[in-house]
Amino acid sequence: MKILTWNIQWGLGIDKKFDLARGMAYARATDADIICLQEIADGYADLEGSDGENQFEIIRDLMSEFHAFEGIAVDVPRHGGGRKRFGNMLLSRLPVGRVMRHILPWGGDITPNMPRVVVDAIVMASFGPVHIMTTHLEYSSAFLRGYEVEGLRTIHRLAAERAARPSVKTYGPFVPHSETASSLIMGDFNMLPNDPLKTLIEEPFGEDVPALYDAWKIKNGDASHPPSFCIYDQTYNLPHCCDFMFVSEDLVERIEDIAYDGNTQISDHQPVLLTLAD
Repeated sequence: MKILTWNIQWGLGIDKKFDLARGMAYARATDADIICLQEIADGYADLEGSDGENQFEIIRDLMSEFHAFEGIAVDVPRHGGGRKRFGNMLLSRLPVGRVMRHILPWGGDITPNMPRVVVDAIVMASFGPVHIMTTHLEYSSAFLRGYEVEGLRTIHRLAAERAARPSVKTYGPFVPHSETASSLIMGDFNMLPNDPLKTLIEEPFGEDVPALYDAWKIKNGDASHPPSFCIYDQTYNLPHCCDFMFVSEDLVERIEDIAYDGNTQISDHQPVLLTLAD
């Protein structure tokens, strides 16, 4: 099973070309079974290159062979009518069970910030059901990222609790659907590999809740993460890694490969592809 995570910067390349179709052609060419995208916009004509198009709809049409699930973090009125929306998207070639959207905790801070969301889909892999979660944490505020990391850990812990103690109801919306403690959590975390908040993500949970591990470290040991941001433009920082893929403990032995593509300039972030053994 191949899983791609990528912050696509609403289709704007670091080369200043705006082209959603180009990005989706790249994603398809990776042969990924699951594609997790961050920074999808609808109604935001003030974003560079965009005229306010509904990118969720465009991506759904471009990737029609995938099941498509959107997660809206920002949903506000649009001048003249309609809504402006911003968030993440999950695409799957594989069958999908329950899908949830979790709004992460959002507090007050004087930095530029916005609500953040997790798209959480139970995907039916060949080896069993697994939560695929994609998110995009706050850029400007470590204080707010702290709330978000705690929120991510709570989402994972509660999923494990549901798997251990599924609902006994057998009708209507109460019916449990392939609950599982297996998880892949990925996206743009806006933190460095040595950030204490990243260390917190990997802290043990205790009995019945599998720990989360950085897939790159599992495969490559102490080797430095390849840069995933600021490779071609150092306006915001020197080149560094802030895009990660975490796997639950039960999936560690399935990791075959993880690769950061440092060459493409289709976005300001670099895509990351994880391969798990069937």
